[in-house]
Amino acid sequence: MEHLWRKFSAVLFVIGLLAGCASEGEEETGSSDQQAEQTEEAGEDSGFPLTLTDAMDNEITIEEEPDRIISTIPSNGEILFALGLNEEVVGVSDFANYPEEATEKETIGGQDLNVEKILSLEPDVVLAHASGAHTSQEALQQIRDAGIAVYVVQDASSFDAVYDSIETIGDITGTSDKASAIVSDMQEELAAIEEKGAAIAEEDKKDVFVEVAPEPEIYTGGQGTFLNEMLTTIQAENVAGDQEGWFKMNNEAIVELQPDVIITTYGYYTEDPKGSVLSRDGWDTVPAIKDEQVYDVHSDLVTRPGPRLTEGVQELAEAVYPDVFSE
Repeated sequence: MEHLWRKFSAVLFVIGLLAGCASEGEEETGSSDQQAEQTEEAGEDSGFPLTLTDAMDNEITIEEEPDRIISTIPSNGEILFALGLNEEVVGVSDFANYPEEATEKETIGGQDLNVEKILSLEPDVVLAHASGAHTSQEALQQIRDAGIAVYVVQDASSFDAVYDSIETIGDITGTSDKASAIVSDMQEELAAIEEKGAAIAEEDKKDVFVEVAPEPEIYTGGQGTFLNEMLTTIQAENVAGDQEGWFKMNNEAIVELQPDVIITTYGYYTEDPKGSVLSRDGWDTVPAIKDEQVYDVHSDLVTRPGPRLTEGVQELAEAVYPDVFSE
C-alpha cells in the first residue's frame, strides 16, 4: 500500500505542477523568449563565468562549470542525465524515476524542498522550476543565502520552449554541444511523426479526449499544453481544445464531447484504467466507449517537459492511429 500511495502522491504532485503551468503562462512566455536569447549568446561564448536571467527574472552568475548539481523536479533531472551528467548530479526530486540512475541519487524533497539536505550535499548549482518556484520562494532564498547558485528553469508548455530549456541547461552545465544534439534529434523525430500524420485525410481525423487523472478528479489539457500540441502534430482533434491549460471536467461534460478515442495516462498506478473507463455509468453513448477505443499511455512521456517528449508523441500516435503509426 505504501508503494501505491507513493505513486498516487506523485501523480497529484504532477497535476499541481500542470495547473501551475496554466496560471503562469503569460509570465513564462516572456522568460522563454529571454532564455532563447541567452542560449544564442551562450552558444557564441560557452565559457564561464556565465550570467543568465532565469524564469523568475533573477540574474544568475555561474562562475565555473559545476561539479555538483541538484535538480528539484523530474524534468530537469531527465535533461541532466540525457546530457551525460550522472556523476555531477548529487540530488534529485523525490519523484524522479527516470533514468534508473536517478533512483539511486539522494532525494531532496518533492512539493516541499528539504533545504537542510540540499545544503548538506554542497551543490554548485540548484536547478529549480517555475511551476513550483512561487511556493518554494522561501526555501530557494535560503539556498541562495548560503552562496549557492539557483537557476529557475522556465515552465515550458511547448516543444520550442522545451528545446530552449534543454539548451539553457546545457549552457549552465558546460554541455552545450550535447544539448544541441539532443534538440536536433528531437526535432527530427517530431518531423518524421508529422510527415506520417500529414497523410491522414480530413475525414479520417479522430476526436480525442485525454485524461491525466482518473475519477473522481478527471483532468485534461487544452490549448497551451503539450497534449494539445501533440494531438495537433498527429492530426487528431483535442475535444477539450477550446479551453486553456490544465483543468478538471465532470462526466456529463465529457460525454457531451463525444470523443472517438479516450486516452488515459495513469495506468502505472491504477489497475485496469481501460476497464474503468469502459464501465462508467452513462457513457454508453460515447463513440470511444461503444467501439472500445480506450488506451493508456505513460504519463511521464506526455506531460514531462524533457527529452522523452517525442517518445510520448509516438506512443500517443500509435494509440490513436495504429494503422498509420505502428511499425
